[in-house]
Amino acid sequence: MAIEILMPALSPTMETGTLATWNVAVGDAVRSGDVIAEIETDKATMEVEAVDDGVLAVILVEAGSENVAVGTPIARLAEDGEAVDDVASAPAAAAPSPPVAEAKVESSALAAPAPVVPTPAAAPEAVPAPASAAAAAPGAGSDAPRLFASPLARRIAGDNNIDLAGLTGSGPHGRILRRDVEAAMSAPAPAAAPAMAAGVTAAMTAASAPAAPGASSLEPNSQMRKIIAQRLQESKANAPHFYLTVDCEIDTLLAARKVMNEQSPDDVKISVNDLVIRAAAMALVKVPKANASWEGDNTRLFHHADIAMAVAVDGGLVTPVIWAAEQKGLAEIAATSRDLATRARNGTLAPEEFAGGSFTISNLGMFGIREFAAVINPPQGAILAVGAGEERPVVRNGQLAVATVMTVTLSADHRVVDGAVGAEWLQAFKGYIEAPVTMLL
Repeated sequence: MAIEILMPALSPTMETGTLATWNVAVGDAVRSGDVIAEIETDKATMEVEAVDDGVLAVILVEAGSENVAVGTPIARLAEDGEAVDDVASAPAAAAPSPPVAEAKVESSALAAPAPVVPTPAAAPEAVPAPASAAAAAPGAGSDAPRLFASPLARRIAGDNNIDLAGLTGSGPHGRILRRDVEAAMSAPAPAAAPAMAAGVTAAMTAASAPAAPGASSLEPNSQMRKIIAQRLQESKANAPHFYLTVDCEIDTLLAARKVMNEQSPDDVKISVNDLVIRAAAMALVKVPKANASWEGDNTRLFHHADIAMAVAVDGGLVTPVIWAAEQKGLAEIAATSRDLATRARNGTLAPEEFAGGSFTISNLGMFGIREFAAVINPPQGAILAVGAGEERPVVRNGQLAVATVMTVTLSADHRVVDGAVGAEWLQAFKGYIEAPVTMLL
């Protein structure tokens, strides 16, 4: 019996996605565990593995198709003994109707409930892809060897016109990684033939010509960018934001961090951001009313400080979560945050690692930003914007002095966090930051 491959739900909030590429072609043998396609979700580009063995009989949704609803048949496998032509010509199953209401999530252990999302566009009509189109799928074909490359490596290579077929992967089983593409980009280009060089020179001359006044170009928005825009617009429109700002003197914290790093093993390096995460988690435990989200008829109170940290990636933003951060020591927070940030940039996070969370921290201090206000990450109730630590004049006992000061701004949803609660939380956070030894109590 033919096996239908359905559009998977790669995150709890995913309703539609973009089928970025097919890594197999019609007629290819597929084994369970093979990476057969790459799906661009609202968070990242992720690989899809086959769960059954068979032969790819037909591709129902072509590469590049957007707004493919979760559960839509995207391809069909022929099992042993089945004729590929018979499976390919069988009528396609109807795509599922889009959900009319948001599903309620009763437990916050793995994911927070998603905000209401507009009804997704209809799925593309399921039409068998022509053999020529399937054969042209990246890394697939009956004659060409299959290319194994991470989604991020493929994107960087595509943006810089790098031919992956000419690269040797340094990952497991020869998989091409980001560092392989970047190494190829930095390698000196081979000398071109005179005729080719002349053509390149002419093209470069044309490209370097000054643009006409008012010139512009259009760049298609990725699925991630569209979802980010949609959710933040909904957050700003639906959640009544209010902002509280406080200055924290961090000289004691910096001194404590220096001592901890000198005493810690070589593979443990605690950053200021790790200390901010720990202080935020402890403050959420001390002021539990700030650790909440609005759900219409109910307010969800979180039992742990599940801290999401904003990480900038190619084309958008990902917020991997440090679950129950209040139960982790600084060394564990440092190791976890570093691992999550690295895998977020490489596009290798599992869905449960970036879905949910009860509170978000956005730190732009490394860019020299002194102060900013962040938009709440729905459906959470608050987000903390962290600026750079810098030396500033302060007054102590009527005397002018110099201290290292870090400005933080809490953006809170007034439906669930009152002004007094937000101020109490910031007071607790400031206390932990200025007296870091209290984080250990």
